Amino acid sequence: MLGVLLGIWVLAGLAAPHVSAAAKPPALPREFRAAWIASVANIDWPSRPGLPVDQQKAELIAILDRAKLLRLNAVIFQVRPGCDAFYVSSFEPWSEYLTGRMGQAPQPFYDPLAFAITEAHRRGLELHAWINPFRALHQSAKSPVPDNHISRRKPGLVRSYGKQLWLDPGDQATHDYSLSVILDIVRRYDVDGLHIDDYFYPYREKDASGREIPFPDDDSWKRYLGRGGKLDRDDWRRDNVDRFVVRMYREVKAAKRFVKVGISPFGIWRPNNPPGIRGFDAYASIYADARKWLVNGWCDYLAPQLYWPLAKKEQSLPALFKWWTDQSTKGRPIWPGINSTVVGELPASEMVNQIAAVRKVKPGSGLIFWNMKTLINNKAKLVETLQRDSFPDAALVPEAPWLGGKSPTAPKATYGRNASESFISWEPSKDPSVCWYAVQSREKGKWTTEILPESRLMWRTNRKVDAVAVSAVVRTGQASKPSVVAVP
Repeated sequence: MLGVLLGIWVLAGLAAPHVSAAAKPPALPREFRAAWIASVANIDWPSRPGLPVDQQKAELIAILDRAKLLRLNAVIFQVRPGCDAFYVSSFEPWSEYLTGRMGQAPQPFYDPLAFAITEAHRRGLELHAWINPFRALHQSAKSPVPDNHISRRKPGLVRSYGKQLWLDPGDQATHDYSLSVILDIVRRYDVDGLHIDDYFYPYREKDASGREIPFPDDDSWKRYLGRGGKLDRDDWRRDNVDRFVVRMYREVKAAKRFVKVGISPFGIWRPNNPPGIRGFDAYASIYADARKWLVNGWCDYLAPQLYWPLAKKEQSLPALFKWWTDQSTKGRPIWPGINSTVVGELPASEMVNQIAAVRKVKPGSGLIFWNMKTLINNKAKLVETLQRDSFPDAALVPEAPWLGGKSPTAPKATYGRNASESFISWEPSKDPSVCWYAVQSREKGKWTTEILPESRLMWRTNRKVDAVAVSAVVRTGQASKPSVVAVP
């Protein structure tokens, strides 16, 4: 079809396609820019349980359109809030946050995860599937629990803790079960990443008198001791989480090497790391040794939740980000979470300044917004501020060379024009790992970038550009040399 169009343009006496090596574009801009889309308790999507399917889809499309408008390049979509599913699952029931009743499928039927992947990719966005590996039921759940929920099918794995149900990380069967859910998602869906957040062992609950409630893992602890275990209880709990994390990483890589495994721990590993940092001790309290996972390369990116304003010196965002970056001895990127929900209490410039602080420590790294609702609501004109001051141009996700992959062949691009627009078209890549095309265009000496899905083989404009460059990009981020086209 493209060849026919080009032939028509030539026969019509329009400018013949030609390639120029003179107009060399700058290096493709790189930075991870994402936002979490939380489904638990309907924080971000859908806006309430039981919405008609058309409204669910419209809300999700609006979220993805906003991400594209902001020049983000990824979304982190929560598909398993608590042993429930926002996708077709043979393991777990449909989420009540979707349909209003756990176990009830959407009607008319659709698969939200498949829909989200298609629509995200269409907009040049990666989609990372976000799951909670150990939470079994969130305290906001209201509908009856169906027979295929884990608390009914395998009640021996489930512990009641505070107002939630929890899978016991000390039980090997919990690891087996949660990994079967993860691998089912990775194998059946075209996700770009698999993401877990900061819920390992639960944050500690208190009883009515204010005393901490111990997590009820006596049975699994006694079984460990009965097998001759030598670790103390805290180290045993950390080891349980460590073993899950490394196994998750290896098994996801065995299933699909290019799928990025991301972890978003609490922002402080341990107080006084770096010196002067104060706050919650995730290592001691929820048994999360995220530094160990990073040092050992058991993730493809780490997104510590650095949710404090810049004025909070005892939880300094720049100091914590630098500390985490310094721990990454295997070169895994640190993409911190920043808290956009403070906008309104603080001016939108707080986000601009936080992004600038991240870039000062590590140019070309990236960040993740918590949460998407703030970007939709656009308090204090946050969107316009970010567009103008932080994201004036699109960017590719940084390369992940440890995942393999290689730079593809440059696409063969050609030029055409009709009465009102210029067209740049190119042949589809023969490399099956190509997933994006990066289009750079020059107008009045300034280059701008756009990211297109591999299904798009044409770029058009009515701007007065004088050169366009097209690069093919594979799943692991490597880009081809640009194919440069001069525009008459």
